[in-house]
Amino acid sequence: MQHAEVPIPSAKKNELLLKLEAASINPVDWKMQKGMLRPLLPHRLPYIPVTDVAGVVAAVGSGVNGFKAGDEAVAMLNPFSGGGLAEYAVAPVKLTVKRPPGVSAAEGAGLPIAAGTALRALRAIGAKFDGTGMPSNVLITAASGGVGLYAVQLVKLAGLHVTATCGARNVELVRSLGADEVLDYKTPEGASMRNPSGRTYDGVAHCTVGVGWSAFKPLLSGAGKVVDITANVPAFLTAVLHRVTFARKRLVPLLLWPNKADLEFLVGLVEDGKLKTVVDSRFPLNDASMAWEKSVDGHATGKIIVQMEG
Repeated sequence: MQHAEVPIPSAKKNELLLKLEAASINPVDWKMQKGMLRPLLPHRLPYIPVTDVAGVVAAVGSGVNGFKAGDEAVAMLNPFSGGGLAEYAVAPVKLTVKRPPGVSAAEGAGLPIAAGTALRALRAIGAKFDGTGMPSNVLITAASGGVGLYAVQLVKLAGLHVTATCGARNVELVRSLGADEVLDYKTPEGASMRNPSGRTYDGVAHCTVGVGWSAFKPLLSGAGKVVDITANVPAFLTAVLHRVTFARKRLVPLLLWPNKADLEFLVGLVEDGKLKTVVDSRFPLNDASMAWEKSVDGHATGKIIVQMEG
């Protein structure tokens, strides 16, 4: 990865040109760099990475309604074209929402992939946010990561009981965001993931790697689901087996399909003070490689933000 001067892109039909203020790095970004998503991504090289951004509309392409130059926005860029680690980027209008004055650029940039994944995972295990959900007990693994910290808050907004695992240094943070019970994953109790109150889990938002289906199965209620956001090939095969055998306890791999309605919902929660973007660290664009390395290291608490200057 290296800095380069490139032309400012142009907004085409159904696109917006954004002057970026902030971008957030997600694990999928550096996994792409390592070739883990080949042959799908990157579509071609050279490639400007990162998709989750916030900025100001600089120009509006044809066919776009509801936006004008000067509007503040949050967007998820097209992963095939990327563009987030730059001063300007083109965003599809279908994945761009207006950013209210009470939501900072860093708060908004953290949302699309991480909070969107958390929201989809919790909906997949039955969480509802309109007051109609049934009481249930949820486990969130890696609860101090980018997805996990949003998931903890969203579970509580859905009125569910949440048990969370994280490292010892983040126990109090995770508890302060709403977790009812927090386990240090390095202790025997945390490694077992068993609920301290003896409850079984109706749903698991599995946000880490290295823990397979066999570890979760005895912890689940009769129709419990494990929604795996880091699913590998064995996990997909297990999920297929569960589906064809009509198993009541199931593993469900999650692939994020972002949409504008979810992003608007999440931005609204931040505006209302119901959802918080926990920022691990901030880097200027000229230090983007340091932000990148910190994400690869895998020990960030919350979101790593790159802020554009000028």
